[in-house]
Amino acid sequence: MGTTTLLRINRDRLQQRLDALATIGQLPDGGVRRTAYSAEDLAARQWVIESMQTAGMIVNIDAAGNIIGRYDGTQALPALATGSHIDTVPAGGRYDGALGVLAGIEVVATLNESGQRLRHPIEVIVFTDEEGEMIGSKAIAGTAKLTDPEHFRRLDGEAIQPCLQRIGGDWDALATAQRTDQDIAAYLELHVEQGSVLESKQCQIGVVQGIVSLQRFQVAITGRPNHAGTTPMPLRKDALYAASLLVAAVHDVAVDIPGDQVATVGLLNVTPNAPNIVPGRVELTIDMRDLSLETLGQMIDVLKQRIQAIAASTGTQIELQPQHFVEPTLASPVVQAAISTVCADLQLTHYSMPSRAIHDAQEIGRFTAMGMIFVPSQAGVSHAEDEYTSPEQCAQGADVLLRTLLRLDDQL
Repeated sequence: MGTTTLLRINRDRLQQRLDALATIGQLPDGGVRRTAYSAEDLAARQWVIESMQTAGMIVNIDAAGNIIGRYDGTQALPALATGSHIDTVPAGGRYDGALGVLAGIEVVATLNESGQRLRHPIEVIVFTDEEGEMIGSKAIAGTAKLTDPEHFRRLDGEAIQPCLQRIGGDWDALATAQRTDQDIAAYLELHVEQGSVLESKQCQIGVVQGIVSLQRFQVAITGRPNHAGTTPMPLRKDALYAASLLVAAVHDVAVDIPGDQVATVGLLNVTPNAPNIVPGRVELTIDMRDLSLETLGQMIDVLKQRIQAIAASTGTQIELQPQHFVEPTLASPVVQAAISTVCADLQLTHYSMPSRAIHDAQEIGRFTAMGMIFVPSQAGVSHAEDEYTSPEQCAQGADVLLRTLLRLDDQL
């Protein structure tokens, strides 16, 4: 790696860029609203393009609207890619996604100002609509539903075609955005953890083992609505009581099976939802996540047994319908090892962990070697105005990103 091993990113410049990007779509309370395809998103995209060009990159926009900044290498090799997204949830923070993009730009700026180029080209990618349907990363991975534009229709009803056209994309040419491992040798994403594991373990860097599988169910519990005063307890078919037992069962399934899996009941609708009526129907969702499909399958099997028992004991009917499923994506062992070695070289404490949130890396990892670097999120807060990762932590993550790309340039 030669003199490149001595390089460090410019912490102040990285922080200045984070602060500047956060002003685009800034809310009065300090949060950020920069939803995909909005005027704020378009302004941020233009700002990022100019930042990439200033750092020494050639910039293109593919048919999915992904912004791709390229810093050529010295050999005709597949690129080492990094990046993330700059769109936000309706009231988000300034670090989710943005850190990965701006750290990638900072890595290239650091190399460029020192006159260094790697053997591999470096690509910094801003993926389209990560907080929505992830059309950007799915198009690159070849997993987008090319024949179903309705799948990508916005929540406000706007069709995907004008959305893509607005940012320089083209729905009709979406297939041309697909890449392979002949184009991208490895993808490495820096991201805030969006949880409190690193903080609780007092570790500076998370080495991501993979991005978990997600199985979501829609549940309908049907009992019988009845008078709250005149219906004796033994004669009730109380759908909400059955739901309460199911909520506890979902929790117990996640806790009782060895491992780090999680399970959540996050939405309940009660009918008729009146103070003097025994609830007759409850609809709820169950969200289960784990890196292991085997463990996830075991959780589902146990849950189905619990559901049968709850239905029998409460006199209710319980229907469990699959709603959404995402395959897990394992991080490359080579990339994980490179991150861990770099952390040791930089004397940064690190911890191997799964990502339980969905990221663009999940799609990119379906066709090439993938890795992720986590930095701590204060109090585990994300998707909120008070999302915070310190300048020092951001710089540490960016330094690990830089050094890991250098190491992968030697190894791949």
